[in-house]
Amino acid sequence: MSTNEDKKKPPLNGRRAFPSDSSNDEENEVPEMEAFGLIPRGFNPRDYLHVVDVYMFKDPHEINKQQHHTDKYYSPKLIVRRGQPFQIQIEFNRPYNPEVDQFWLEYLIGRYPQQNKGTYIPVLVGNVLKPGEWGAKIIHKENNSIRLSIMSSATCIIGKFRLYVAVLTPFGILRTQRNAATDTYILFNPWCQQDAVYLDDDKEREEYVLNDVGIVFHGNINDIKLRSWSYGQFEENILDACLFLMNKAELELSGRGNPIKICRVASAVINSKDDNGVIAGSWDNMYAYGIAPSAWTGSVDILLEYYSSKQPVRYGQCWVFAGVFNTFLRCLGIPARLVTNYSSAHDNNANLQLDFFLDDEGKLDTKLTKDSVWNYHCWNEAWMTRPDLPVGFGGWQVVDGTPQETSDGMYRCGPASVQAIKHGHVCFQFDAPFVYAEVNGDIVYSRREKNGTQVIENIDRTHIGQLIVTKEVGGDGMMEITEEYKFQEGSEEERLALETAVMYGVKKQTIQDTMYQPQTDVDMDFQVQKAILGSDFKVTITFRNKSRNYYTATTYLSGNIVFYTGVAKNEFKKHSFSAKLEPSSSSAFDVVIRSSEYLSDLLDQASFHFFVTARINETGKILAKQKATVLEIPTLRIKTKGETVAGKEMSVTVEFTNPLKQTLENVTLRLEGPGVLRTMKKEFRQIPANSTLIWEVKCIPNRPGLRKLIASLNCDALRHVYGELNVQIQKP
Repeated sequence: MSTNEDKKKPPLNGRRAFPSDSSNDEENEVPEMEAFGLIPRGFNPRDYLHVVDVYMFKDPHEINKQQHHTDKYYSPKLIVRRGQPFQIQIEFNRPYNPEVDQFWLEYLIGRYPQQNKGTYIPVLVGNVLKPGEWGAKIIHKENNSIRLSIMSSATCIIGKFRLYVAVLTPFGILRTQRNAATDTYILFNPWCQQDAVYLDDDKEREEYVLNDVGIVFHGNINDIKLRSWSYGQFEENILDACLFLMNKAELELSGRGNPIKICRVASAVINSKDDNGVIAGSWDNMYAYGIAPSAWTGSVDILLEYYSSKQPVRYGQCWVFAGVFNTFLRCLGIPARLVTNYSSAHDNNANLQLDFFLDDEGKLDTKLTKDSVWNYHCWNEAWMTRPDLPVGFGGWQVVDGTPQETSDGMYRCGPASVQAIKHGHVCFQFDAPFVYAEVNGDIVYSRREKNGTQVIENIDRTHIGQLIVTKEVGGDGMMEITEEYKFQEGSEEERLALETAVMYGVKKQTIQDTMYQPQTDVDMDFQVQKAILGSDFKVTITFRNKSRNYYTATTYLSGNIVFYTGVAKNEFKKHSFSAKLEPSSSSAFDVVIRSSEYLSDLLDQASFHFFVTARINETGKILAKQKATVLEIPTLRIKTKGETVAGKEMSVTVEFTNPLKQTLENVTLRLEGPGVLRTMKKEFRQIPANSTLIWEVKCIPNRPGLRKLIASLNCDALRHVYGELNVQIQKP
């Protein structure tokens, strides 16, 4: 018959004395009386010092949350950052007398607390606090109470700790009862010099740790678009949801003080591939049984749904993975930013070369062409030291939660040092060659001759990774960070970085000059007119004939509707013509694109990809050029009525006018704003052509200050419709 004792013992396992400890939710039982042997009959714990109450100073306006920059977290528990002192007050049954009384604190985390793993931390009371090491000292005594200042280690595990106060008596140790109200969350501390995530600029900490809204740059290089994203890292239950992600990834508790490990496992658990992680990706324009990626306005709904259902949330694309990842990092206290790379190479064989194959007529051969150029791709950068790499590779690290390629057998990417990518030192872990290829690479257009030989027609060396951006610090503008990733195109340093990358194993095929002799005396380019969704527009192709010869060019324009990943859905426009090129002159040709040609097939982001090839008949040489373009999508208008004061009801209206020549059906509106209102949704059956919809919402804002409202509209015929408004919420 099994006794109670047996039940408490961990299951036997021949390989390790204790099972692995990778859940912050599980607890062990801590005895209230730990006897040193037989207890004499007259022993009464009440005769000794014992704890009546522990006061945590855990309200947002009290000293701990103010000093530790954690006053915005919507949580009743104490939240502090590591490596920085915080205060608690203990009330005993009588005045504390250091001559005869001895007590200490115990912080525990996980199911099997052990001192050498950092999961059981006894904190003794001393006279002085050493920076960055666990310790406590008495700073105030009054009647039966003492106030302690407690310092945590700057390398302490990140998570939720249980607190016990232990008192020594001659016959055993007396402990306080398990009390959830004294649980203490310990986070990373970018304000502490000994912390691996220390960031020395106050404005940057304000932006990269404390800002709970951000901007996602999308569209394409010729037409940059932006939208707001609500990170909401301080909202209710988000901190617990983020800690749950580390349990889900089965990261040992003892490894949770290390930002490198946390980023690596998080980049795998953000996507649902191979571990049932947070978000299921979908790039096929079919979003049945889920929410279209473009409809989300922030991370909170996604994280809370995952935390409660434990099932992947459908659906996401790169900016959704990056938005949720950013929330996770900022919530735990790791400085983070969302980055967009325009014309991002998705190269199937990591050779720094994207191969586009043309057929005899100069058209793109879609069967042979496997590589793709994403209009843009979003990833994250997290700030930390890299003690595992040589000096100089700390700072911003690329981490990417979008499932693209496997790394050590799982879909994850990073952390990869941005500095290492810039200098071509791609031998340093993790996944630097993959990121290097995303921002560097040549597009090679080649044609198969009838006899099977391959002729290179054109090489475009500047198309990939031509612009890398993030939101500016303290504003909504765009900050270019291309220089952080690569040297000036064509500079000596750039060539050196490339040679270094090749030396460290990035494959680069060398192209013999004999195979590639471009047509140098004729230039071709084309421009796409900016257009609003639902209207006609034109593509203008220009030739510059710099020679003294008279040429004719057989020109072919192909218009494709594409996913933002550069993968074509279908060709909606084919147009060929013969262009007469006079010597030493320029000529322009217009091709009109009608809305009737594209509207029925339009995808999510209203993105087109135009491909123009021209064969110079006299020389047989081919000129090729490709460009992506995005239509202007109408926006939502948001207004507020009346006064906007914290704690008082206010009214928000969202307006939208349907620009299409068709009725929109089954339209979903979403509205959210951290500190103003939780996400609200409303369905509309129909919005007729050219008619205007008005939705009014009442809410009670709870946080004063400058806040942002973000709205999205979504239906099968129209996606990526956003609106936003900055609102100043007054103090009551």
